Amino acid sequence: MGRCVLAGSVAAAALLGAASGEFLYENEWGSFGTGPGQFNQPFGVDCDVRGNGLVYVVEYLNHRVQYFTATGGYLGQWGSYGTGDGEFRYPWGVKARWGRVYVSDTRNHRIQYFTHAGSFLGRWGRYGAGDGRFSNPRGIAVTREGCVYVVDCLNHRIQYFTSDGSFLGKWGTKGDGDGQFNGPRGILIPPSGKVYVADKMNNRIQYFTPDGVFLGKWGREGKGNGEFTGPRGLAGPGDGRIFVTDEYRDRVQYFTHDGSFLGAWGMRGSGPGEFRLPASCAFGPYGWFYVADERNHRIQYFRESRPAVESDSLGRVRALFK
Repeated sequence: MGRCVLAGSVAAAALLGAASGEFLYENEWGSFGTGPGQFNQPFGVDCDVRGNGLVYVVEYLNHRVQYFTATGGYLGQWGSYGTGDGEFRYPWGVKARWGRVYVSDTRNHRIQYFTHAGSFLGRWGRYGAGDGRFSNPRGIAVTREGCVYVVDCLNHRIQYFTSDGSFLGKWGTKGDGDGQFNGPRGILIPPSGKVYVADKMNNRIQYFTPDGVFLGKWGREGKGNGEFTGPRGLAGPGDGRIFVTDEYRDRVQYFTHDGSFLGAWGMRGSGPGEFRLPASCAFGPYGWFYVADERNHRIQYFRESRPAVESDSLGRVRALFK
C-alpha cells in the first residue's frame, strides 16, 4: 500500500446567533435556473483559500462547475452533460487546491481535474471495484503534498492517489464496525493530517491516519447535539474544529477534533440561516463559512461573531480547540 503523510433579515440573524452563539448569517447568492449564477441542486462547494480565493460550485443537475468571487460575483463556468473530457454526468464533489480543481464526476465513475478557469488537464477512473476504479465517487480532499483522497461511495471505501491519479492505497468495506462504511459522503483532511469521513448511512464521523488506520469516531442517529440524520459535508477552519452538515436535520454542527460538541445552527426553511438539505461546506476568504443549500438552490455564507484564537501574555497567538 502506498503512503501519503502530511507534516505536521435581522430577526433571523439574531435567532441564528442565539442558536449557535458564534456564527452569523452574512449573505447568499443563487436561485433556481440554468443561467449564470443560478443553480439546480448545488452539491459541492469549495474555496481555493491559498490560491486565487475563488469559490467553486458543482451543480448536480446542471452538470457543470461555476466559479465566483468570495461574495458571489459570477466569473465563469464549464461543463455540460456527457462522457467526454470536461463533460459530466451528475457531478458531486469539488476540491480546489494548488492551481487545480478536482471534480468527482459521479455517474461517469471518474475524477476529472482542471485549471482554475476550467481548462481540462486530466482524468482517471472508471466503473468497478478494483484499485483506481469507482462506484459513484463523492467527496474529495487534497493534502498539502498533493495526494488526492476520494470517497468511493458505493464501494464503501476511501481511495487515495497521486495528484495525477496514480493509485496509492485504500481502506474500508461495507458495514458498521470501526473502519467500515455505509454510503460515505464527505471527507476532510485538516492541518493535523487526520482523515475525517462522513459515514452517512451509519450517522457518524470516523477519523483515521493518512493511510487508513482507525483513530476514533462519534455520532449516532438522532436529533440531539452530536447526533446525526445523514451527515454529509465536512469542513474545518484549520484550528482543530470540525464542521458537519447534518443533511436531513437541516443544520450545521461543529465539534472539537475528537468529536466533543461545540455548537449548531440551522432549521428547515428558506430564510437566512435556514436550509433545505445542506450539502457540502467549506471555509473561504476572511474565515467565511460557505454552505451549498441544495434544495434552496443557493450558496449561503456565515461569519464567526468572535475570533477562534486567543493571545497569550507574550503576544503569541494560540488556536483554540487543538
